[in-house]
Amino acid sequence: MKKILVVDDDKTLQTILRLYLEKRGYEVKLASSGIEALTVFEQDPPDLVVSDIMMPEMNGLEFCRRLRSTRLGQLVPFIFLSAKGELEDRIEGHSTGADDYLTKPFEARELVAKIEAQLERSRRIHSEMVRLMQQLATDSPASVTSTSPDPPASAQVMESILSSPVMPASLTPAEARVFWEVIQGFTNKQISNHLFISPRTVQTHLSNILTKLKLDNRAQLVRFAFERGYRPPEEP
Repeated sequence: MKKILVVDDDKTLQTILRLYLEKRGYEVKLASSGIEALTVFEQDPPDLVVSDIMMPEMNGLEFCRRLRSTRLGQLVPFIFLSAKGELEDRIEGHSTGADDYLTKPFEARELVAKIEAQLERSRRIHSEMVRLMQQLATDSPASVTSTSPDPPASAQVMESILSSPVMPASLTPAEARVFWEVIQGFTNKQISNHLFISPRTVQTHLSNILTKLKLDNRAQLVRFAFERGYRPPEEP
């Protein structure tokens, strides 16, 4: 179930969007300001964000800027839903880092269409990165393979990763398992289900991995693995 964070100080609109989106199979988290949204995002990162602009404490533009400055917030799809509908407002929203912009009043069906389009785009990007990584790894002498059918790597694969000259020995076994999952394009929620740990723990491991490898985000981590010939364990 895809998770959507709705950020708006209008409680009535929050309720309407939550009910509408939940009926269409989404899990919905709510926040009333940018400050609250940053906290919610950190605790349990969503698959997509829908945010108003004019809000107390921290407006949507500043929220988007701060989110895009974080490692986990750089790639999450972001849609502005705002009453500010002038051309300059829309340009500013996109320039701040939004992927799409919808003005109020709006048709709920159009919002869902934009949400689905952004989620599909995100899925294609992850799939293509993994495909390219696997394609290169097929011809790479540095490839690490496994006969394990399960998403988490086997003990032999983990040992190979940790002892590899291109994989820092500072990665713990738990971090290496998360690394293996991330390069397959899984979300934090999916990884938490695969490894039986909380999304917050996944986020902590991912942050540690990025710090140790001196990378900024998931995309760079996938490219790191792609360039060094790592690929997910293959099914027999």
